[in-house]
Amino acid sequence: MKQEINFRDPVVQSVVNKFVDRSDVGYAKYGKTLRDDPSDIFVWLNHLQEELMDATLYLQRLKEEISSLREEKEILNSIHEIDVIDPEFVVPPPIWKTRRGDEMSFTIDEDEPMGIFYRTFSK
Repeated sequence: MKQEINFRDPVVQSVVNKFVDRSDVGYAKYGKTLRDDPSDIFVWLNHLQEELMDATLYLQRLKEEISSLREEKEILNSIHEIDVIDPEFVVPPPIWKTRRGDEMSFTIDEDEPMGIFYRTFSK
């Protein structure tokens, strides 16, 4: 069956294309359409439950990634708030708090190539 659709929204078009691609994968794997699958209702419910559990895992992983990126951004932003007394001496805030409640501080060592040691303390 072929159908022509004029999309107003490219986001909707992208999702529809993904549905069609997903259907093609399922057909290639099982040799039948979803409509032609005679599985019992509890089989369908089990498939749905497994998919939702997978989705929850993906959401958790993405939340952790976003949280990590936010922490890094906060650290970078706080570095810009360092008071420079003169080019040879920098006074950082003594302790930074991370989102998880850990504390972070750093010291400056002129003998080190980067000159900065980062330390993280857990409560």
